[in-house]
Amino acid sequence: MDTLTADTKHHISSKTDQYQHHDYYMIDELLSEDHLLARDAVRDWVKKEVSPIIESYSEKAECPQHLFKGLADIGAFGPSLPVEYGGGGMDEIAYGIIMQELERGDSGIRSMASVQGSLVMYPIYRFGSEEQKQKYLPKLGSGEYIGCFGLTEPDHGSNPSGMTTNFVEDGDDIILNGAKMWITNSPVADIAVVWAKGPDGAIKGVIVEKGMEGFTAPEIHGKWSLRASITGELVFEDVRVPKANILPNVSGLKGPLSCLSKARYGIAWGAIGAALDCYDSALRYTKEREQFGKPIAGFQLTQKKLAEMITEITKAQLLVWRLGTLANKGKATPAQISMAKRNSCHMALNVAREARQMHGGMGITNEYPIMRHMMNLETVLTYEGTHDIHLLITGMDVTGINAFK
Repeated sequence: MDTLTADTKHHISSKTDQYQHHDYYMIDELLSEDHLLARDAVRDWVKKEVSPIIESYSEKAECPQHLFKGLADIGAFGPSLPVEYGGGGMDEIAYGIIMQELERGDSGIRSMASVQGSLVMYPIYRFGSEEQKQKYLPKLGSGEYIGCFGLTEPDHGSNPSGMTTNFVEDGDDIILNGAKMWITNSPVADIAVVWAKGPDGAIKGVIVEKGMEGFTAPEIHGKWSLRASITGELVFEDVRVPKANILPNVSGLKGPLSCLSKARYGIAWGAIGAALDCYDSALRYTKEREQFGKPIAGFQLTQKKLAEMITEITKAQLLVWRLGTLANKGKATPAQISMAKRNSCHMALNVAREARQMHGGMGITNEYPIMRHMMNLETVLTYEGTHDIHLLITGMDVTGINAFK
């Protein structure tokens, strides 16, 4: 662990005094100076740019697209990817902390960054050619390009191997057909990393650019969750794509699943941010709200709920911190990431539901963030692998028996 200077300790202490009841096991002591400074920078940005507007955008079901540039400016796109490829050059714990602070503001804002960094930049960096890296990554990192990730289909979610999106070869090009569903950022994306079956049935990653004939990305309306995040489809009708846009260094489900592991890792940290915001609001509200002559925080049932909330948050914080140390060593397994994602999402949704009750009638209004977080977390619980699918991943890992078939 890096040694903190006295000035830095004072700076960080002054920034975190208001959250003194959140770090119950003093996990900050396990973090480096760079981790804490990155957290404070993102936290400040969220308070300034996200918190004042997020309820309004969520109510309107409108994406604050101007925040894409701000996310790039604070290094939220690919924080743990190399600087020369548009990333932040930080470690995996820093990446997690940044996702936590973004989701403390809103799950949809974290999704905007998570998709860009983990599901678009990461596969191009890991599986792309040098030409592809140079062409796309700097513009994605700077926010000049927005990207999306096409894996889920209308009829294939938890079973991606059943995908029907496919391509055939035609000279120096391929002809792509199919459709993807529930794609974050798709209506505003400049490029899409799309997973499709080739002539031999092998799954390949293809970079599809906006403007290619036959490629459309209609927006999905009517969501009661992630309302400030823009979601759509990807539709391919005989789309001609150069073979040079195929990611050359991966074949099969290993490609998209490794991207999902990267994103799930960020969600494991991010969901804790939503839980922290709900807990913070509940703690403040119950200490201020009086009934029967004293603050409701003084009643046994309220203290029971607060104690359980901070206990579950602390357990999740320790889980992701350990996961982050393993990730930094290249030792974090997909199953370990799966466990953390499921645990954090389940915990955060339970915390949000308890916090909603503790706010009484005010908990359903946009004067407090609780109902927005609760609705968002219903999606976070499901995407990048549902709660039940992640249970089966853990079950298969500990028993060695595949229960998916």
